[in-house]
Amino acid sequence: MFHHLARGVVSRRKLILIATVVMFALAGVLGAGVADKLTSGGFDDPESDASKAAVLLEERFGVKDPNIVLLVSADGSVDAPATAKAGAALTAELSAEEGLEQVYSYWSTGIPSLKSRSGDQALVIGVIEGSDDHVRERIEELSPKYTREGDLEVGVGGFAEIYREMQENIESDLVKAETIAFPITMILLLIVFGSVVAASLPLAIGGMSIIGAFFLLSVIADLTDVSIFALNLITMLGLGLAIDYSLFVVSRFREELHNGLEPHQAVMRTVQTAGRTVAFSGLTVALSLGALLVFPLAFLRSFAYAGISVVLVAVLGAVVFLPALLAVVGRNVDRFRLFKRQPKEVGEGMWHRIALGVMKRPIPVATSVITLLVVLGVPFFGVRWGEADDRALPASASSHQVQQQIRDNFDSNNANALSIITNSADRVSQDEIDAFARELSSIEGVAGVGAVTGTYSGGEQVSPPDETSAVFAGDKGTWLSVVPSVEAFSPEGEQLVHDIRAVDPGFETRVTGPSARLVDTTESLFSRVPATGVLIAVATFVLLFLMFGGILVPIKALVLNVLSLSATFGAMVWIFQDGHLSSLLDFTPTGTMDLTMPILMFCMAFGLSMDYEVFLLSRIKEEHDAGADNTTAVAMGLERTGRIVTAAAVLLSVVFVAFATSGVTFIKMMGVGLTLAVIMDATLVRATLVPAFMRLAGEANWWAPAWMRKVYNRFGISEGEPAVPPASPAPLQGGGS
Repeated sequence: MFHHLARGVVSRRKLILIATVVMFALAGVLGAGVADKLTSGGFDDPESDASKAAVLLEERFGVKDPNIVLLVSADGSVDAPATAKAGAALTAELSAEEGLEQVYSYWSTGIPSLKSRSGDQALVIGVIEGSDDHVRERIEELSPKYTREGDLEVGVGGFAEIYREMQENIESDLVKAETIAFPITMILLLIVFGSVVAASLPLAIGGMSIIGAFFLLSVIADLTDVSIFALNLITMLGLGLAIDYSLFVVSRFREELHNGLEPHQAVMRTVQTAGRTVAFSGLTVALSLGALLVFPLAFLRSFAYAGISVVLVAVLGAVVFLPALLAVVGRNVDRFRLFKRQPKEVGEGMWHRIALGVMKRPIPVATSVITLLVVLGVPFFGVRWGEADDRALPASASSHQVQQQIRDNFDSNNANALSIITNSADRVSQDEIDAFARELSSIEGVAGVGAVTGTYSGGEQVSPPDETSAVFAGDKGTWLSVVPSVEAFSPEGEQLVHDIRAVDPGFETRVTGPSARLVDTTESLFSRVPATGVLIAVATFVLLFLMFGGILVPIKALVLNVLSLSATFGAMVWIFQDGHLSSLLDFTPTGTMDLTMPILMFCMAFGLSMDYEVFLLSRIKEEHDAGADNTTAVAMGLERTGRIVTAAAVLLSVVFVAFATSGVTFIKMMGVGLTLAVIMDATLVRATLVPAFMRLAGEANWWAPAWMRKVYNRFGISEGEPAVPPASPAPLQGGGS
């Protein structure tokens, strides 16, 4: 397969280059407006009980969760005549806005929980109607209009404003990350290659990958909902993977030139070896990210769309376009050389010595490293799940400041109220509603309950029904509002939902609201985690077996990957949930972990970690197939890939660290977590555990049962019949792929 591709790339190199330039020019134009097509929502499971209850609540009663909150601060009491008049006028003004529904305030209802404990602040709450895109457009207009200073200071909060500021931060973070990553990456590539031309090629492929993936995501967004947050993944992976893949291809091409092949022969040999490895590595990453399609959240599926798109473009760029370009550039790949690295004889490199040192004492080395990884992973046992809220934004963000004041100064948060809807077929009496409301109001974590029969707190009715109680009645049943005194996205908020659902009022009910959606989404996601893990494991095992022909190599790769990732997740809990580095990294710890991030990071990090595993194992197998014994093949494989894999890991880490500067905590978490995963894999796993386990297994690394060997002989993908014979070994010029 790859020897045919190698010949085709060289023979049609000019056609490939022209077609690629034209296609990417069109993709750049057509994909430029992709951000306008993306949504800021997609965090809920539409099939969950909470989501279905929310739909019923809107259909039967026209009620939706509030998504805009105005925090009004006065110089004195909010009950002062002048302040009360201004507050009522503000409520009426917001209520008159186009698309605003269910607007109420302390001044329009007199609800005590809408006034701060000190009495100098009060809330105005409302719902911006429409789709996520319409809500985003309206809040962009309303936020500056209602952010006011003076005797009556007004700040804008609520989920609509939080997501608006998140989107603004993410868009600016993309520019900042690219500004940081590109120049630093260029400098590092110059150090790796020592040549301006060679160093420029991976960056060019990186830019093309981002442009191509933006276009593909734009097409996908015309067909289904895609999250705005997927843009971060495209830039992150597009730059990182394309540079990694191009780095291996260019390095192998230069190695083959140094070994005596002519440029066209070197290109063909590069496609057969490094190209084949890049293709399989990309397929592994794409499969890992594709597993996100199992989950019901549009947010997670969006990362699958974006990830598969960018991997596809990066692989095509590195395996087709880049070799065609190298066939044209030829020996000019080393033009504008800044310095020339002194060649080293085969078997004299640092990585060769490290491999031999590890293989002399494989058991002590493996035991020590595994113990370290296990210790690093221990904090993950204390993980507590939550969702991103205003605290995911920088402390300087206005919505963060507004919500924090509500959190600190008010006894409850009406915007996070839980809604309980009754079955329309049940005949529920006023007495039954009264008894149910009393029991609900006595639950720990409940500040108050609103019902058609009045208002309740502490197990007692505190006020009889009035004109505002009519909102709870309808032709198809009734509903109740439970205002919590605990944080919505917290273990206490989750427990409150469980406690409410445990109450049996004698008729059927459904619960919705922020905390209920967290509970249902958590259950929905983690019920699918085992199937996702099995899917990734089986797909990866099959791919690695078809590539290497043994069963121990895939098993070893899977085990080491999981071990490495568990250490990464333990570090994430220690850093972000427990907040140990919050001052250094500039984020607000919440005591919880965003429940989507570990799933997303696992799929991403698993694929990336397998990346370097594939490159190393490919070179080890190449040496083994050439006649080297197991120990020699491992040492030679690590030596041949050592410097270049290290360079690739550093370059990829630079890209991830650039995203760790994001002002949005879960993007920062992704950047830090993936950096740790890559560094851990490129050092501890690749330099110690892989040689140790390969040494202990010996020739059994390449063993498979007879029936599996037949499968490999028939379906396994090897280099195939060489397009050119392998070049004779020569002193290393900085590794290969």
